[in-house]
Amino acid sequence: MGHLPASATKHPIAGHRVFFPVATVFAIVVLPASLSAMLGVTPLFPGLASPAGHAHELLFGFALAVVAGNQLGPRPMRTLVVLLASWLLARIAFIAAPTGLVSVASNVLFPALLVYHVAPRLLGSAKKWRNQALPAALLAICASAAALTLTIAWPSEQRVASRDAIAIAVALFALLLLFMGGRLIAPTVAGQIYRQGGNLEARVQPRIEGALIVAMALGVVALVVEALTAQLALAADVAGLALVVAGVLAAIRIGRWRLWRLRGRPDLLCLAAGYAWLAVGLVLFGVTHAQRAESFVAETLAIHVITIGSLGTLTLNVMAMTRLLTLRRPPASTRWPLYGTLLLAVAVVLRTLGASATRPSLLVAAALCWSAAFAMLLPVLSLRKLEPASVRAA
Repeated sequence: MGHLPASATKHPIAGHRVFFPVATVFAIVVLPASLSAMLGVTPLFPGLASPAGHAHELLFGFALAVVAGNQLGPRPMRTLVVLLASWLLARIAFIAAPTGLVSVASNVLFPALLVYHVAPRLLGSAKKWRNQALPAALLAICASAAALTLTIAWPSEQRVASRDAIAIAVALFALLLLFMGGRLIAPTVAGQIYRQGGNLEARVQPRIEGALIVAMALGVVALVVEALTAQLALAADVAGLALVVAGVLAAIRIGRWRLWRLRGRPDLLCLAAGYAWLAVGLVLFGVTHAQRAESFVAETLAIHVITIGSLGTLTLNVMAMTRLLTLRRPPASTRWPLYGTLLLAVAVVLRTLGASATRPSLLVAAALCWSAAFAMLLPVLSLRKLEPASVRAA
């Protein structure tokens, strides 16, 4: 390989400029490709032909790429090239041959590289115990990426089934969304209400945030114990209860933000919608998990409320807001994220109605709504900076 130009190392580039576009494009194509593979329409994507592979690429292909873009910050081009190359190799290898050695190695390598570049900064800057939730959740998510990859590649050699690994990974992403979503939405809503002449006292709500972290941590630990002890009933009950408590606390937190006072900020309402999906999804996840032996389909639907409704909505709107703020454009200056948020809500409804295997047309419609939602993000990511006079006018 040739050497990168000196400017590539002297002038760092924000991680989101690299990973947000590739994550968006991947989101557009991965769900239709996975559904076509699972329905037997095409044999071209063996890694996406199972529910475990479908979950793997949604969580650790798409969502982990968004996390990378959000958390890396400015990096030398060389670092971003290495990270992007490892991510691409992991995606191609898993989709083509999920049980192969290249797939296993690359899907362990990318999360490890991400931890190497992100964790030291996060751990060093977190002074309060609540702030440690972000690096802890990120470390655990990267570990769960390796665990799910191994359970798919060598299921007979692992005590943890892919179903358990997926539940743990979803709970970890939920913890990450609860923490980061609250830290983003609360001060932004408070700032907007202040500009409208009001005051919002309940912002981050540290007591509720602390209780959320404790509840989710307890739920994750219980899920891990359950997975390692052959479906221990007590652990399943504890996990279910902890997830329900977290969902209720998240709903209380949303109510105290007084979102009905907002005017002219559909972008904030879209972020809040993603947080609301998370509250609903966690309650459903907890209730169905405690009865998972009798309600596997119901638990799967609860997981999709979290992944499609919350993970999809929050990532879409965070990527849009980040791009607009980088360009010094008002976050509410475009309606594309609003339309995408509405399409994701439709996707959740269609996925719920299409839970029966006899209604694949609804599943196809849900996947297309997901893809269309992220296609609406592309015009936002392609925007350029306004001229100075236009910036002042905005």
